[in-house]
Amino acid sequence: MQLLTGMALTAVSEPQFLDIISVNLWNILIALLNLALLFWLIKIFLFKPIRKVLSDRQTAIEHQYAAAEEAQRVADENRDAWAAKLATADAEAEARINDATDVAKRRAQQIVKDADERADGIVRRAEEQAALERKRATEGMKREIVEVSTALTEKMLEREVNESDHRALIGDFIDKIGDGDGSDGHQ
Repeated sequence: MQLLTGMALTAVSEPQFLDIISVNLWNILIALLNLALLFWLIKIFLFKPIRKVLSDRQTAIEHQYAAAEEAQRVADENRDAWAAKLATADAEAEARINDATDVAKRRAQQIVKDADERADGIVRRAEEQAALERKRATEGMKREIVEVSTALTEKMLEREVNESDHRALIGDFIDKIGDGDGSDGHQ
């Protein structure tokens, strides 16, 4: 009996349960309209702003890539320009060094030439001065010889010497003096 009563209760409650599960076309249409409205609202208020943000981000990233590529291109051009400048700077420095070396060599040669000319002048003046001193010494010696010979002559005159002896004495004396100073005896 209880079993029957349990079945009877089930039989009575099944129609109510089926009403909840039953397919109602108006409910499906309203649910579909709700779903479409929800998609449309999500599309307008969520997808469009998100797509706009993503598009803006993509554009910004593309601009950054373009700026980076431009900066890389400029850096490459600058690097190439500086490499060329360094190459020409090395060549220019080498040329300047060579020019400075040539100028220094010419200056050194000029300095040596001037020093040689000065040394030659000094030697020439020293030789001239030595010749002048020799001449003065020779003249001094001749004066002394004349004085000595005059004194000798006076002494000889005090004693009687004939003219031929006197000439012979003076000639011998002058010959000896001429042989002593390197001259030939004629003055």
